[in-house]
Amino acid sequence: MLRRTVAASVIGTIAEYYDFFIYGTASALVFNTVFFPEVDPLVGTLAAFSTYAVGFFARPFGGIFWGWVGDRVGRKRTLVYTLLLTGIGTFAVGLMPTYDEIGIWAAVILVIVRLVQGFGVGGEQGGAVLLTAEAAPPERRGFVTSFVQLGSPAAYLIPTALFAVLDARLTDEQFLSWGWRVPFLLSAVVVVIGLYIRLRVPESAAFRAVKERQPVRSPLATLVRDNRGEVIGGTLTKFVEAAVFPFYTIFLVTYAKSQGVDTAIVLDAVIIAIIAELILIPIIGRLTDRVGRRPVLLGAAVLNLVLVVPAFLAVRTGDVAVITLLLVAGLALGHGGTYAPQASYFPELFPSSARYSGVSIVWQFGAMIASGPFTVVAAALLVAADGAFTWVAVYVAALTMISIVALLRMPETAPGLLGGREYADWTGRGNKEDS
Repeated sequence: MLRRTVAASVIGTIAEYYDFFIYGTASALVFNTVFFPEVDPLVGTLAAFSTYAVGFFARPFGGIFWGWVGDRVGRKRTLVYTLLLTGIGTFAVGLMPTYDEIGIWAAVILVIVRLVQGFGVGGEQGGAVLLTAEAAPPERRGFVTSFVQLGSPAAYLIPTALFAVLDARLTDEQFLSWGWRVPFLLSAVVVVIGLYIRLRVPESAAFRAVKERQPVRSPLATLVRDNRGEVIGGTLTKFVEAAVFPFYTIFLVTYAKSQGVDTAIVLDAVIIAIIAELILIPIIGRLTDRVGRRPVLLGAAVLNLVLVVPAFLAVRTGDVAVITLLLVAGLALGHGGTYAPQASYFPELFPSSARYSGVSIVWQFGAMIASGPFTVVAAALLVAADGAFTWVAVYVAALTMISIVALLRMPETAPGLLGGREYADWTGRGNKEDS
């Protein structure tokens, strides 16, 4: 049953991130031509990234709403709703008319679809990690929940590989006409598989315990009253992971293009780095059970800070080996080291009666602030600096430093380092102090 729960969470996470990564890749490669053909190519890319960012601003509202539903109605049922909403939105992008067909209305419809997707995604990731965290043995929670985090890099790998194959096999005219739609339409397969597995997973025991006791009327009130520090600190902790992933996987492709470097080199390096991250995430998750969540998060955050400037210099060389080595370090160790611990750390911060809301708010507000506008701000800074990377590097470093400072003030939550005790109430029978 634990394996089935993990599988259901992983599939749902793949469906969620498949949407955002496929859209991010399409924004960097094709949407400036398909939806914004009447402007300068670099400005068109900026406009495409803006529609990409819109989805992130709907996510916190989805996090608040679906978090409330998840704490009141149940984890399982909520995750079915969010998967359907996200999947339908992704599929719809593949059917959309372009600028040549309906003019500026194509971009308007795209923004509306992104808002719907973002609202659905807002409750997806928090619920997916929560369902697994509440089913995992406390002493192995970091390891077990880290498998849910495989969904993100796997979801990036699938559309990236699809775009690479389509770009290589099709002419430019074919790719711009219909080729870019194929990865969006294929999202239906992931959603159907996800729904099949999720409908067979039981509700979490922690939620059942809360429901038997009678759930709180307002999970948000509980968080504001008892967990303000965890909400603020968790949100700031999210910044580094939320910023470096689009930096490594999306923005550096745009930067390579602006420097006259073949983008295929960077995309290939990203694929290799993602494969390495898939291997390392469970290992990092196990490490958090042994040494704690905070030390792993802090070490990875510092590594990301150190790698910011070298990332730009590596891309400018155009050397395959140098770019690949940098991206493996940045994604597999830097991003993986901040991403794997979140699946256990964030749920452990909050009591069971408001856990879905707490995790969703931290996850989605952190993503909205650090990741939502990232590609837009970074592209604008690149344009303003006439192609120089200095201010983009400062931007990434600032977001990373915020997380480092926040982590220095955050508590450790791994039960193995707390004498088997949970930091917050886990069973729905008490509060943080009593657990």
